[in-house]
Amino acid sequence: MANDTKERILSAALELFSQKGYAGTNIRELSASLGLVKSGVYKHYDSKEAIWNALLDEMIAYYGERFGSAKHLPPIPDSLEGLTEMTLQMVNVTIHDEKIIMTRKVLTLEQYRDKRACELATKHFLTGLTEMFTYVFEGMMEKGLIIKDDPHMIAFSYTAPISALIHLCDREPEKTGEAIAQIEAFSRHFCRIYGA
Repeated sequence: MANDTKERILSAALELFSQKGYAGTNIRELSASLGLVKSGVYKHYDSKEAIWNALLDEMIAYYGERFGSAKHLPPIPDSLEGLTEMTLQMVNVTIHDEKIIMTRKVLTLEQYRDKRACELATKHFLTGLTEMFTYVFEGMMEKGLIIKDDPHMIAFSYTAPISALIHLCDREPEKTGEAIAQIEAFSRHFCRIYGA
């Protein structure tokens, strides 16, 4: 039961932080959203900062399991079409999973206030994607699927526009269908240019 309450607190914190930011959310508001008194929250977490750090830890694990990370690398595609399919599957997860959407919003809001949020935003929006796709493109080069070039620069070139379009979906959800179509068209264009 205690673990359920801790999870409920983190879920409510994620929702409130994604809407109002860390500084804009107080424990009274958080506890009220759960039907608890402040002492009920403090029974599980000794401070708002403790909730914040537990939430960041949970977000890292959740994102890594569902989207990918250095510990959960995607399989190397066996074809250029496989690259587009894998990309669209990853995009689908990241733009439709509510927890990942809220995580991205929290990191976007808090990256200027909190050092750890800043590091996670850089990792999730830029360096982590580049590292993951560097691995993918190295493998595709070894399979003879794409031309041999600097895999890190190719990965950066591939992920930056996709990441920008994902952020567009967060800002303007009504453009999600258009953004997915652009991502698919971009991936196919990329394959025509870099395919071996």
